[in-house]
Amino acid sequence: MKKLLLVLLLAGCGFRPMFSDNDTDIYVAPIASGVNGIELRNALNAHFGGQRDAGAKYTLSVVLQEPKTKYKALEATGISTWQEILLTATYTLRAGDSVIATGSESASESYSFVRYLVAANASYNHAVKNTITVLADKIGNRAIAETYKYAHTENKK
Repeated sequence: MKKLLLVLLLAGCGFRPMFSDNDTDIYVAPIASGVNGIELRNALNAHFGGQRDAGAKYTLSVVLQEPKTKYKALEATGISTWQEILLTATYTLRAGDSVIATGSESASESYSFVRYLVAANASYNHAVKNTITVLADKIGNRAIAETYKYAHTENKK
């Protein structure tokens, strides 16, 4: 009942979701960072509702830095048991030749580092994948907000 009331209230106030227009016509240029770049590009394309071609209204260029690892906890023997992975990406969003947004986003996740090589690699890879997902959400949300703002500023001119 509460959800129905909320929907009725929002329908009457003129609320319109940002995603309702074609503002997500964003082409994500290839990201040259190996597998992590491919994963980030795929996550961004999924965030924008699918892959677009280079003729899209907006172009997003991303530079992904190599992952940085920090040791967070050490045993008395000096062996690390807890680490953190940090990924940073800088991006530029263009509408034609005009730059409409630039920025940098970072995301990190902690993971357990165990002595067994297979388990340690699986834990690390899982942390990287989760970090890429968070990074894609941050960059994707910012890009959508900027295209929405740009489209509505252009319409008022």
